[in-house]
Amino acid sequence: MEHDCDYLILGAGMAGSAAAKGIRSRDAKGNIVLLGAEPHPPYDRPPLSKDLWNGKKQPAEIWRDIEPLRATLFPGRRAAAIDVQAKTVRDDHGDHYRYDKLLIATGGTPRRIEGLEGERVVYYRTLDDYHALRDGLREGMRVAVIGGGFIGSEIAAALAMNGARVTLLIDGDAIGERVYPRALAGFVTEYFRGKGIEVRTHSRVAAGNATGAGVALQLHGGGSVEAAWVVAGLGITPNVQLAQAAGLAIDNGIVVDERLRAAPDIWAAGDAANYPDATLQQHRRVEHEDAALTMGEHAGANMAEANAPYTHLPYFYSDLFDLGYEAVGELDARLQTIEDWKEPFREGVVYYLKDGRVRGVLLWNVWDRKDAARELIAQPGPFTEKDLRGRLL
Repeated sequence: MEHDCDYLILGAGMAGSAAAKGIRSRDAKGNIVLLGAEPHPPYDRPPLSKDLWNGKKQPAEIWRDIEPLRATLFPGRRAAAIDVQAKTVRDDHGDHYRYDKLLIATGGTPRRIEGLEGERVVYYRTLDDYHALRDGLREGMRVAVIGGGFIGSEIAAALAMNGARVTLLIDGDAIGERVYPRALAGFVTEYFRGKGIEVRTHSRVAAGNATGAGVALQLHGGGSVEAAWVVAGLGITPNVQLAQAAGLAIDNGIVVDERLRAAPDIWAAGDAANYPDATLQQHRRVEHEDAALTMGEHAGANMAEANAPYTHLPYFYSDLFDLGYEAVGELDARLQTIEDWKEPFREGVVYYLKDGRVRGVLLWNVWDRKDAARELIAQPGPFTEKDLRGRLL
C-alpha cells in the first residue's frame, strides 16, 4: 500500500507526538503521519520509573493526546528504509510513504548483556516492560536491578517502595558516581542501603540463565545472584541505522544543525539527535523528557517553515524515595564541582565548572530554580566558589 504524506514522522514517542503539535501550530491542514514501532499510541515515558510506582498516576493518565492534532498513527510499524532521492520510506509491512517533509525521531534501544535474555529479564524502557514487571511483582520478591545510573537507581527505589527485596548491582564504587560528586554519590548509596536495598558495588554481570525460580546471574570475578526478576537499566544506544543507511551524518546520533535539520527536507529530534547546544557551544545528545518534547515541537514547527534555531537548554529530574532533584546543562563528575549545601546532602546546589564557567547545575531538593540556573550557565564567568555561594539557594 502507498501513502502520501505532507509530514512523515518516524517514531511515535514523546518527540514524535510533540513534533505533530509543532507542525499543527503553523499548518492547520497538512497531512501528518506517524509510524510507531510500539503497539501503543504515544505516551509519557518518565512515569514508567516514577509516578506509576508511587501512586501519583495511573496508566490511563500517561497517554499523549494526539487526536486534536488530526495525525494519522500507524502503530506497530517500523521504518525499514529511507530513499532520500525519491523522498519515500518503506516500513516493515511493505507499505510505502511518499513525504514532503520527514522527521526521524526513532529514539534509542536499551543496551543489553550478551546472552542475558528471558521472559523474566527486562531491559527497562517501554510501557509493556512496566506492565510485565508490575504484573509479575509480589510482596517480598527478590529483584536484581543492574545499573546504578538514572534508570537503574529510579527503578530500584520504585520496586523497593512496592514491596520488592532489591539487589542493586553496580559496576563502580557508588550510585550515580558519573554524575554526582564523590561524597554525594556515597551518601546516596548508603541512603539506598538504609531503605533496605542491597547495593553491591564492583559487581558487573557476566552472564545469566533461567532457573525454576527466576534468573541466576554470574558476576565477573566470581559470585552470583539469584532473583525472581532481573531489571537492567544500562542506558541506550541511539537508533541511527535508518539514517546511516540513507547517507545522513552520524556521530553519536544523527547530526543536525541549529534548526534540527539533518538534510534537505529531513529533520531529527529526541534521543537519536546530536544537536549543537547554543548555550554550551558543543554538540550534544540528550536522553531526557524535556529535550524530547522541546526538540520535537521545535523540529515540527521548522518542518512547517518556522526556520528558527533551537536554543533551549534542556533539564532533567529524578525521584529517589524522598530525595529528588532537577538538573540543567552538563553534569559530569569529572568536571570541577562546587557544592553549596543548606543541609548536607538533603538540600543544596552543586555547580559543575570548566575553566571557571558553569556548565551544569544540580538542584538537589531545590525547586523552581531551573530558569535561574539556565541564566547562570549562559554567562561566561569566570566564577569562583565565593561567587556561587548562596546564589541559587
